[in-house]
Amino acid sequence: MSKKLRLAAIGAVAAVGLTACGGGGAGSGGGNDTANADPGDLTIGVAMPTQTSERWIADGNNVKSQLEDAGYQVDLQYANDDIPTQSQQIDQMITEGADLLIIAAIDGTALSGQLQAAADANIPVISYDRLIRDSENVDFYVTFDNFAVGQAQATALLTGLGVLDESGNRTDAAGPFNIELFAGSLDDNNAFFFFNGAMDVLQPLIDDGTLVVPSGQTDIEQAATLRWQQETAQSRMETLLTGSYNNGTVLNGVLSPYDGISRGIITALQNAGYGPNLDSTPRALPVVTGQDAEIASVKLIQDGVQSSTIFKDTRNLAEQAVTAAKAFLEGDEPEANDTETYDNGVKVVPSYLLPVQTVFAADIQSVLIDSGYYTQAEVDAGQTD
Repeated sequence: MSKKLRLAAIGAVAAVGLTACGGGGAGSGGGNDTANADPGDLTIGVAMPTQTSERWIADGNNVKSQLEDAGYQVDLQYANDDIPTQSQQIDQMITEGADLLIIAAIDGTALSGQLQAAADANIPVISYDRLIRDSENVDFYVTFDNFAVGQAQATALLTGLGVLDESGNRTDAAGPFNIELFAGSLDDNNAFFFFNGAMDVLQPLIDDGTLVVPSGQTDIEQAATLRWQQETAQSRMETLLTGSYNNGTVLNGVLSPYDGISRGIITALQNAGYGPNLDSTPRALPVVTGQDAEIASVKLIQDGVQSSTIFKDTRNLAEQAVTAAKAFLEGDEPEANDTETYDNGVKVVPSYLLPVQTVFAADIQSVLIDSGYYTQAEVDAGQTD
């Protein structure tokens, strides 16, 4: 689907304010008789993937605090990117009588047993940001428009290269520009949406020769970064530099889907002698994109090292998860604004998609600081208080 048609379709669905169908998920059939219960008597299990990323720490804290503000008890667990640990944590939540589960899966295909147990106990399941796949026992999905995230990352790359102007219009820059592509972890459904959204924008320019990928690695399987790890991205970037750029070829840009990956890429480049504002063009840092507006990367953007990031306000995502949870626990169906896009292999999961914002250096103040997400002191330090 073309970018304009797809965004128009999503906008139309959002405008109508569709209501999700139950779809036979874990919580269909009336719930655990929670509609008339006092929120203080209900427990919500929240399973988050890792504390190695500040993004997931923020998600967990935001979901927990907003649920507690609504009066619910919360069991928040982090699994440190270990699949068996997350499976055991969810098993324990079910055994201890959780009334609803909010799950950000490490591996979106690894929780079928836990979701069946939730269905058997009539516990609603909300998939949080990462779609849980291959199970009918997923009742709702809250996320950002992940295809649009990929499109925004590609657009930011083209803007940084000068192919597009600040308004998104094509300039007379003809290239060719040498770029490399990075993708997320193949066990995360979002990685495919990000990459496909980016290639929706980039592929026509690759086809017409404006963009060139010297390594030839243009498939997601070649570009993937297991577990989104910074060190893995750094190692691959080092290999790319050795294999495709040791003959003086200029690297102009790198599509990175996540700030941690971006920092790994940048570390590899810096270790190879690349730096900002250098007169020697082959050693000037290329344009590097990102995602999640992690504070360390926001500082790099402010310092002219990283080019951009995509800001996904986790406060709003947590709010939507809480809204959906309250609807289920009160015996209702949460409102969805997309009932077509997110097929998990067994069913199309009713979803609520949130918008995103692209952040360049000029946007840090208006988007991140004025909104209260960060302070200027935190940006300057590259770390939160």
